[in-house]
Amino acid sequence: MQKALLIDPEKCTSCLQCELACSHQHTGMFNPVQSRIRVFEFEHGARAIPYTCTQCEAAWCLHACPVQAITVNAATGAKQVDADRCVGCKVCTVACPYGTINYEAHTGKVAKCDLCGGEPQCAVACPTGAITVSDPDTATHAINPLLLGRGATA
Repeated sequence: MQKALLIDPEKCTSCLQCELACSHQHTGMFNPVQSRIRVFEFEHGARAIPYTCTQCEAAWCLHACPVQAITVNAATGAKQVDADRCVGCKVCTVACPYGTINYEAHTGKVAKCDLCGGEPQCAVACPTGAITVSDPDTATHAINPLLLGRGATA
């Protein structure tokens, strides 16, 4: 089943549990620097928004990769990086208009959200329900107003 993360910034308390869960899932350590989701605070902490790969349909990162290190997981729909194929050229980081692919200097590779194989740990760990798992159409429609600004329509 195709999946997407549905993010509701109104529910985010900036507890960073999503960052800790993500880093633990992917590295075995609680290290937010190595998380594939980030919580950005705006207006001096008045608003927090979890931010990660939207698994967009256009997949600019996938198409830009010169060594085909980014592929689509058939079960989840996640665009995921094959670290064995990645050469660390960072072309995908430039191609992504959302800035959600990160170069990791300690590995010399890039990393992005892979939906944790279908059970995103950020959503599991979120105590307020600010991050949930949804089908891609629901998530896209729910997120668009947030990207456009309060009260805006697509």
